[in-house]
Amino acid sequence: QVQLVESGGGLVQAGGSLRLSCAASGRMFSSYAMGWFRQAPGKEREFVAAISWNGGSTAYAGSVKGRFTISRDNVRNLVHLQMNSLKSEDAAVYYCASDGVRRRLVVTETIDEYDYWGQGTQVTVSS
Repeated sequence: QVQLVESGGGLVQAGGSLRLSCAASGRMFSSYAMGWFRQAPGKEREFVAAISWNGGSTAYAGSVKGRFTISRDNVRNLVHLQMNSLKSEDAAVYYCASDGVRRRLVVTETIDEYDYWGQGTQVTVSS
C-alpha cells in the first residue's frame, strides 16, 4: 500500500508562486517515477509534470513548461512542484501520483500508468 499526501496548495494572485509537496510512504519511493496532475471543475484530469525515479528525466505539459519545475528528494521521500508565474487557468486540484512501473526508463504522461494517487490539494489563482 502506498500513501501520497499533498500539501502547499492555497490562494495566490496571478503572477505569484506556490510550491506543492507530496510525501510518499509504503514502497520504495526512489524506484518509481512520480507525476503531478490537475483537475479543474468540469474538466478532465490532465498531466502537468513527471520526474523519473532517479530524477534524471522530467516532462512537462506545454501549458506549464518554463513556469513549473518538478523535483524530488529520494532521501526524504518527497516530490515537489514549484509553480511560478501562475495564471488563472492554473487553478485546479493538484494531485501527485506514483508510476506503476518500477524504474521506467522514460517518464510517462499517461494517467492510467499511475497506480497510486494522493487526495489532492486545491490551488486557487485570483486575477
